[in-house]
Amino acid sequence: MKLRSTSANARSLHGGWRMKALRMLGLMVAAGYSLLAVSQPAKYTTTDKGAIKRYESGNSCMGLRNWACAESEFTKAAEADPRFIEPRIMLADIAERNGKHEVAMTRYREVMAIDPEFFPVARLHLADLEFLSGQYAEAQRNYEAYLKQEQEPQRKARARLGVRNCEFAARAIQQPVPFEPKNLGPNVNSADPEYYPCITADDGTLMFTRRVKAPEIPVYGMQEDFYVSRRDLEGNWKAAIPLPVVNTRAFNEGAGTLSPDGRFLIFTKCALEDGTYGGSLSGEGSCDLFISRRVGDRWGVPQNLGTPVNSSHWETQPSLASDGRTLYYIRGSVARDGIKSMDIWTTTMADDGTWSKPVKLGDQVNTPYQEESVQIHPDGHTLYFSSNGHPGFGGLDIFMSRKQDDGSWGPALNLGYPINTSADENSILVDAIGRLAYFASDRAGGEGDLDLYSFPLYEEARPLAVSYIRGKVFDAATQAPVEADVQLFDLRTGNLATGAYSDPKSGEFLVCLPAGRSYALNATADGYLFYSENYDVAEGDLKEPLSLDVPLGKLATGSTIALRNIFFNTASYELLPTSNAELDKLVKLMKANPTLRIELGGHTDNVGADAANLTLSQQRANAVRDHVVAQGVDGARITAKGYGETNPVATNDTEAGRALNRRTEVTVL
Repeated sequence: MKLRSTSANARSLHGGWRMKALRMLGLMVAAGYSLLAVSQPAKYTTTDKGAIKRYESGNSCMGLRNWACAESEFTKAAEADPRFIEPRIMLADIAERNGKHEVAMTRYREVMAIDPEFFPVARLHLADLEFLSGQYAEAQRNYEAYLKQEQEPQRKARARLGVRNCEFAARAIQQPVPFEPKNLGPNVNSADPEYYPCITADDGTLMFTRRVKAPEIPVYGMQEDFYVSRRDLEGNWKAAIPLPVVNTRAFNEGAGTLSPDGRFLIFTKCALEDGTYGGSLSGEGSCDLFISRRVGDRWGVPQNLGTPVNSSHWETQPSLASDGRTLYYIRGSVARDGIKSMDIWTTTMADDGTWSKPVKLGDQVNTPYQEESVQIHPDGHTLYFSSNGHPGFGGLDIFMSRKQDDGSWGPALNLGYPINTSADENSILVDAIGRLAYFASDRAGGEGDLDLYSFPLYEEARPLAVSYIRGKVFDAATQAPVEADVQLFDLRTGNLATGAYSDPKSGEFLVCLPAGRSYALNATADGYLFYSENYDVAEGDLKEPLSLDVPLGKLATGSTIALRNIFFNTASYELLPTSNAELDKLVKLMKANPTLRIELGGHTDNVGADAANLTLSQQRANAVRDHVVAQGVDGARITAKGYGETNPVATNDTEAGRALNRRTEVTVL
């Protein structure tokens, strides 16, 4: 069975099999190898019978895939007549395919010197090679000359992109950006290729794809698996180990993305040619996205994300946003000659766990060419990806784009030289803090083949500042861990900023979110009152996470919680829009427990007259009750009572204490 790779660019990413050049079509296809091979002698550019015989012998060798024979015969044909164009075209293509760029350029220039109109595509290939060799002025002249000759739309578009690339590269290479890559070392890297890193928000767990030897797999003799490394107390990476349950011996698993807490893994799994995915797993065809959840230290059996995320086409290289609900990934159309139209798509998970219809990102990001290796940074606003369709240095370059206020994506910005070169750059990952980037490279001095490296990311290419919160959810009475749905809402916008499920065995959770904002935290679990609190997350780097205890009280008579995210204007009982997320939680609690009866208690601080505070507290309790009833909850189940300043929970001598005393409480009756 043929084993598909999790990367369409497998032959360049996984061992350098494909020449790293900006080539849309091989010369023997685009330029018509078959046309040259079957041309009649009367149509050749020579009348020398000996040269023609050598040329046709070379074509026969090509048909037998005897490349050495073909090169020898074409060389003799070219030597027999210095103006015989056809063998020079074939020799140029053979040299180009073998990475002998100087030889190929010499042959293409010979073709141009003899007759530039005979085979115009030769000028396009010459321009490509000149560009890859850093001869930007020469390449631009040939691209522009080719545009005057060519009418075929795809090749014209390729030449126009070539002109833009030359103009960009000539400027950018004179303005290098800081770049000091460091190999992650033998505990992570090996003689096998490592690529597609993903990392938890606390920078403590690294997961990546490794292509391992598998002699039992026909034809390829290799397959892809996940490996995991964790930092020790000194911050060094420990020896990487394979990921159990998710990895299989006969199928490819790779190109994954972790939730910020490392408890959910969405990854790519590819079918064999017979359509099987291994075991009881099924899919939509080709490569699909699967999800696995870790409980404690054990990973669950993967499940296919299903439609509409997956399709009969090729889905891979996912990136899960820090909100735990928004997914970016690559989708490509499967064609007989490979993966086509590779673009970045996005989908969002609804409250019921279903995924929205995927949407392709706009033309500020996607191009008619290839987009790969997407990462949505935990800031939720910075997108990193690889593309060969935006102005760059040739091959796949790494770009970034910022989300605009209207939700669209801004212009793609090339990360610059020497991060990007004429080779393919791919597989980038920027850590949560935004100072360190990881990538895969087969540069000299590594452990062998592709290795993982890190480098400090220069200021202009960094994402927005983020922080992270680590917490533990537990039963308030027994202290036992509780699995809960933890959500944080941006108090300024009311939108969900991030979410996570606490681990059933430990109660722990970790979430990542933009710094410099105020957040409302809600934690809900079946059989419990929800937990409510709000926090200000400071600007700047957070060296240590904000640690939270989240006690949940049982839904039992007498249980009480303070609704810390219900807000009113000063001396007013009008609910502010920032209260909506909390009010929605209360409505859901009441509807999920139809026999539940509660008291809504309003409380104030001691500022102002006692009677006025008592009245205001009653009005505020009534306002909350009226809102819940308006959402379809029976009013007979809710009692509203104002307590004024009579039941403080903190001192009224400080502003912080008075803020705690101003509250709305829910008590189970």
